[in-house]
Amino acid sequence: MAELHYELVTPSRLARSGDAFMVVVPGTEGDLGVMAGHMPTMTAIRDGEVAIYSSEHQIETKFHISGGFAEINEKGLIILAEEAKEEN
Repeated sequence: MAELHYELVTPSRLARSGDAFMVVVPGTEGDLGVMAGHMPTMTAIRDGEVAIYSSEHQIETKFHISGGFAEINEKGLIILAEEAKEEN
């Protein structure tokens, strides 16, 4: 299975970057699961949790984010969040 390249960026730093099986983003219309080959789109995101999956059933890490935008394109996923804090 192809992996999705992602970046989680805030105004002050690159919070995380890498490859994942799937990333779940808190969209304003509901949660959005993004995998490699996803249709290109741009969406606003709400305060909530970004979950990064290393496999179908394995969450690698989670971040609590505050607002922003997500862009999905042929290169992967870019999440531009006002704030991002990794959950323990």
